[in-house]
Amino acid sequence: MSSLPRRAKVKVQTVVSKDEFSSFSELSSASEDDKEDSAWEPQKKVPRSRKLPVSKEYKPKRAPRVKKNTLQTKDGSEGVAVKEELNSSVPIADVDLEDRKNKLETVQTLKTAKMKRKNSAQSPSARRTKKLKADEETNKASSLESGSNSTETPSTSATWEGGCKKEESEDDFTCSQSPLKKVKTEMCPQGQPVRFPANANNIKEEVEMNWDIVQVLSERTDIELWVCANVIRLFNDDNTIPFIIRYRKELINNLDADSLREVQQTLEELRAVAKKAYNTIQKIKKEGKMSECLLKALLNCKTFEELEHVSAPYKTGSKGTKAQRAKQLGLEGAARTLLENPGDLNLLSYIRPNVKGLSALQDIETGVQHILADMIAKDKDTLDFIRKLCQNRYICIQSSLAKVSSKKVNEKDVDKFLLYQNFSCNIRNIQHHQILAINRGENLKILTVKVNISDGVKNEFCRWCIQNRWRPRGFARPELMKILYNSLDDSFKRLIYPLLCREFRARLTSDAEKESVMMFGRNLRQLLLTSPVPGRTLMGVDPGYKHGCKLAIISPTSQILHTDVVYLHCGQGFREAEKIKRLLLNFNCSTVVIGNGTACRETEAYFADLIMKNYFAPLDIVYCIVSEAGASVYSVSPEANKEMPGLDPNLRSAVSIARRVQDPLAELVKIEPKHIGVGMYQHDVSQTLLKATLDSVVEECVSFVGVDINICSEVLLRHIAGLNANRAKNIIEWREKNGPFINREQLKKVKGLGPKSFQQCAGFIRVNQDYIRTFCSQQTESAGEMQRVAVASSAGVEVTNEKQGKKKSKTAVNAVLKPNPLDQTCIHPESYDIAMRFLSFVGGTLCEIGKPEMQQKINSFLEKEGIEKTAERLQTTVHTLQVIIDGLSQPESFDFRTDFDKPDFKRSIVCLEDLQVGTVLTGKVENATLFGIFVDIGVGRSGLIPIRNVTEAKLSKTKKRRSLGLGPGERVEVQVLNIDIPRSRITLDLIRVL
Repeated sequence: MSSLPRRAKVKVQTVVSKDEFSSFSELSSASEDDKEDSAWEPQKKVPRSRKLPVSKEYKPKRAPRVKKNTLQTKDGSEGVAVKEELNSSVPIADVDLEDRKNKLETVQTLKTAKMKRKNSAQSPSARRTKKLKADEETNKASSLESGSNSTETPSTSATWEGGCKKEESEDDFTCSQSPLKKVKTEMCPQGQPVRFPANANNIKEEVEMNWDIVQVLSERTDIELWVCANVIRLFNDDNTIPFIIRYRKELINNLDADSLREVQQTLEELRAVAKKAYNTIQKIKKEGKMSECLLKALLNCKTFEELEHVSAPYKTGSKGTKAQRAKQLGLEGAARTLLENPGDLNLLSYIRPNVKGLSALQDIETGVQHILADMIAKDKDTLDFIRKLCQNRYICIQSSLAKVSSKKVNEKDVDKFLLYQNFSCNIRNIQHHQILAINRGENLKILTVKVNISDGVKNEFCRWCIQNRWRPRGFARPELMKILYNSLDDSFKRLIYPLLCREFRARLTSDAEKESVMMFGRNLRQLLLTSPVPGRTLMGVDPGYKHGCKLAIISPTSQILHTDVVYLHCGQGFREAEKIKRLLLNFNCSTVVIGNGTACRETEAYFADLIMKNYFAPLDIVYCIVSEAGASVYSVSPEANKEMPGLDPNLRSAVSIARRVQDPLAELVKIEPKHIGVGMYQHDVSQTLLKATLDSVVEECVSFVGVDINICSEVLLRHIAGLNANRAKNIIEWREKNGPFINREQLKKVKGLGPKSFQQCAGFIRVNQDYIRTFCSQQTESAGEMQRVAVASSAGVEVTNEKQGKKKSKTAVNAVLKPNPLDQTCIHPESYDIAMRFLSFVGGTLCEIGKPEMQQKINSFLEKEGIEKTAERLQTTVHTLQVIIDGLSQPESFDFRTDFDKPDFKRSIVCLEDLQVGTVLTGKVENATLFGIFVDIGVGRSGLIPIRNVTEAKLSKTKKRRSLGLGPGERVEVQVLNIDIPRSRITLDLIRVL
């Protein structure tokens, strides 16, 4: 930095304080209208005397905070700010750039100086926090202060630019390397972000360890360093997974949601380890037991197992290890002398006849042995060697029937683990479902499990220790070498081997749990995204024996038309058939939905028999079977009581079953995900991890499908990215009080919906333009009056904005209500300006959104120009432009779920006894596990396709897929391989995906 001119230093720092931080904070806020959060308060501290005056003609264009944003409004409306670059040049479209840049530098130099003073004032307090680092939070506050004044519309790819520099404080910024090659304009996003420069991956965490979190995260997830660094910054800024996947794709190198979720979970795990290490260090320091060697060992820990191993002897209440007791007797010096200068060691001098543990030479030798064993077991190089050695050797996990299991455990439970009663497998080859099964058997005390490490590993380890790491520095007498050999043997058997077993088991279990949870998430996603069946009147049937079958008929708009109870399996079937026929005819209902619970098979046979006899003529009745998992739990929940007050819980289940076919997503989000039952060993895995993953999948599905803000339910709304139960409730209350939302901007008026929440949720919320046009036509006169009042109050805001309170000015500025056709698309408000310029390129108008003409214009334009060249002209990324193209092309009522499979409607039934080996059938996937796929083939018992029979060649490539493998709801063609009637097991082979 010293080699550069001083002026260049000031320029670069100036541009960073404006471009880097302001763009990032602007992107985080998406709008300056709503400043409910206290984190945005530093904006008030910027003195107005340093602002350049602005002409009033710009004020009507920028509604929010006109007075406080005068400089940025003027400089940002048309101009561009260019970062200092070394040996690079970028074309700039604005001819007035130099003028505006010179003005900008003057003001920004003052702001940079102020920020430096502020950062330097904060540094003493940061030093007082010992190992905890507050750089991240300090920089975040600085970015808000320097950037929250900007009124630009941030681009969809602006996060990278702000996020890249966000972690560096102003004092640490240097020019020793080439700045990032980015162009940023106030109205347009910069060019496509690429990888970080060298050392840009360094991210300061809250707790500083001896390892780099980006490096470790990259190693564990097998994802590039620059992507991991981007992901950490995005999550640090409270971005949600749906928002990142759709609007920040270029920053994560096109990762899918499952991979991104895995990175997030690994990151949280690493931070939890670091936090626990910090707490352990503080606790040991407080007790006065901390040493430099122990501190280093604790800061090297990357897993909870390592941390537990190092810190175990120092736990409060522990009676101490054998090594600690030997050290208390004063034998540590003897142990160190044996390694460093064995010729001077005389163990007889340590004998104290009246002291227990020092009364005989053998006691002293044992004490020295324990100390050496402890030193060996906690040495980082030694542990690294044995771990590396185990990676290249055969290590197996074995399970066998426990000796006491037959006395205390049910015989049926023992039979379930028949496969694992004499089981052995290499830990590198064992399957995830096998680990979960072994763990469950061990927890039930049916199985005994152990990890077997061969003697060859131990022998090679001891040889390496004697010849390398723990070789005495001088000649050691045979009796001393015997002590060292015994120490190595004791250390391996008593300390290192149990540690390795715990590590292997913990890693295998952790990986199996994660895979199980991810499988549950994939299944849940496919179930939630099952194609809806709109426009039909449905009869839901909750089957039962003694208490009858509960019926519910719902309208095409999910309204309850009729509920009833019929007793089909108590000898009254024929009489009840008349009632069912009358109901179907009265409500013109031709589709019956049967829950798959108790008496499902008998109820299915009952309806199939009546359909085969053409009993319901003239109606052509079809039926389908759906999972009723969670329906009974939901029927007695507060949400169901609020939605269907006064209705019997049993009848609510029938309503829920029917709605699951009509709109699966809207109905299934009401049920806690773990009750839906499409997982594997879901009760054996971490419930915290399971809940976090499933909630994230639900949020992802609801967000990607989108919701109409004016008709959606509160339950559905709370699962949108950036929203929660409170915000969803506030939105519904605002809608009931003020009428429908006219545009997305009105969301900023909702209590508790700050800039960050608006940024995260805005792209997933739709405002149906037909609904708004109908509403506006009914409210023409009142709307006209409202606009006149709004214009007057808006003019008043320009004069009195300085004196008015924040909330008053916000309400007044946003009072003008004008529908925006882009609000019905998936285009984010931060990209509206790019979308409008793209429309001008293709010669389209807002009225043509979603129409065939628009699609034709876009296709013809892209054939000539190409999407990459167009993105370059618009100074945005290809991913952002693709989202805009999709938003402009898709019809108004577009739902991507229509590409997926609908429920399997049937008219007849097949029995298990009717099946024969070799029979080819069609069925529907019910559940996917790590060992196979369960398929409903209509015989009352699901068949299993072993995972070895599901090959890539048999999976559909042309059809749009929701995940990499098969999942619930997909229709498949299968062949029967084996039928085990006594055990009710059917083995299938996959022929193809339909």
